[in-house]
Amino acid sequence: MRLFRLIAVVSGLVLAAGTVAAASAQPVIRADDGAHVIAEQWIDGRTVDLTIESPALGTEVNTRLLVPAGWSGRTDWPVFYLLHGCCDSYVSWTRSTDVAALTAKSPVIVVMPEAGEVGFYSDWWNHGQRGAPAWERFHLTELRQILERGYHAGTRRAVAGLSMGGFGTLSYAARHPGMFRFAASYSGVVDTRYHDDTFDGAQSALELVGSYASDPYALWGDPKKQAAIWAAHNPTDVAPLLRFTPVFVSCGNGQPGPYEPPGKPADPTETVLYKENVSFVDRARKAGVHLTTDLYGPGTHSWPYWQRELHRSYPLIARSLGF
Repeated sequence: MRLFRLIAVVSGLVLAAGTVAAASAQPVIRADDGAHVIAEQWIDGRTVDLTIESPALGTEVNTRLLVPAGWSGRTDWPVFYLLHGCCDSYVSWTRSTDVAALTAKSPVIVVMPEAGEVGFYSDWWNHGQRGAPAWERFHLTELRQILERGYHAGTRRAVAGLSMGGFGTLSYAARHPGMFRFAASYSGVVDTRYHDDTFDGAQSALELVGSYASDPYALWGDPKKQAAIWAAHNPTDVAPLLRFTPVFVSCGNGQPGPYEPPGKPADPTETVLYKENVSFVDRARKAGVHLTTDLYGPGTHSWPYWQRELHRSYPLIARSLGF
């Protein structure tokens, strides 16, 4: 009978599922800044949720892992980061797609971290004060070190994400050249400074953050006064830094597609994101980025398309990781 466990990471303490204990001893798994795992909950034989005390975020935060067969037998597994979208959480990919089945026979650790409802995969500016939340530092320093020191992760990495997670995917890969061997964005927010007669990407981003956070300007500041901060995080502006990272970009145009019932209206979110993705693709191609695109026409901002695009891009991801 498979044993489902809840393990509080204290010295040698293992508790049965459903029980809770405070960590009273020095945790085993620590990042350089003291971030550490305080609890570990196995959902099934492959799925484990980590609770991490994060100085970068100033709070506890969760990350879900899918581990491969034979996981404990080696220490250099390839890693596939899978980033969630706005207004969702670290459970979204296993809840809404077949990622567990897709990767069941793959020699890879799938990492699905929490990123906040509107964290935007950034270390928030906070009007020059910096500090929490620092999502970029959590994901790429604290969590990475914890995975490498305590969860058998190696240094071969790929990253993919949807919507806000598509932003994180391309922003992270560009801002940290060489960290990822492949980056894939599905319906991503990929040009936060795009504007035309009908759409202002910066204003749209501020409105989205403002719907969940009391001060949207705490993220990157004012789009004009702090234009350099906005540009430094914007995938389209930093696209030239992706020249040595293969990239997959997909997006629909918002019109009803094969997964919509007859008579469903157009999706305005995917419509405007299509404009951003066309802008990004144009910039990336001019910069010489190794780009694979699937701007597939009819399709809305919804899970059936993101699952399909995960499947379409997965062979490229696997190849980049060497399996």
